Amino acid sequence: MPASESTPERLVIRSAVAGDRPAWSALWDGYNAFYGREGATALPAEITDRTWSRFFDGYEPMYAIVAERAGELVGFAHFLLHRSTTQIKPNCYLQDVFTAQPARGKGVARALIEDVYARATGLGAARVYWQTHETNTTARYLYDRIAENSGFLVYRKLLS
Repeated sequence: MPASESTPERLVIRSAVAGDRPAWSALWDGYNAFYGREGATALPAEITDRTWSRFFDGYEPMYAIVAERAGELVGFAHFLLHRSTTQIKPNCYLQDVFTAQPARGKGVARALIEDVYARATGLGAARVYWQTHETNTTARYLYDRIAENSGFLVYRKLLS
């Protein structure tokens, strides 16, 4: 039996590089579709382009990591650092986590989040936090095991 059939390929979590753009874009489209941002409600290309460029801008406290298995990107996480009025150290906001459908349930999201924890610690952050939609029960099953729910509700007002 070939090695690829008898042993699972190793999952590698690493920083995104410029050459990841095509594979990242496919995952990004899947992530946005999951949240209803597709077709008429899709993000403008300008937002996607600006988001991607921010990951490589040394002045932006925004980061992208990817999960790679057998040479294929199977997930990503995006996070950023920001200041706080209640502590000296920065906070790390884990903005996006996404795993491709065929890789779900195989530890990819957990590995991405644990890598964000390690990177945030290395960047001097005091905490990592994120939010998800209340209907995202699959993700919440994982999140309830690796973090604590702060009990805070999220409110927003979209500004023009």
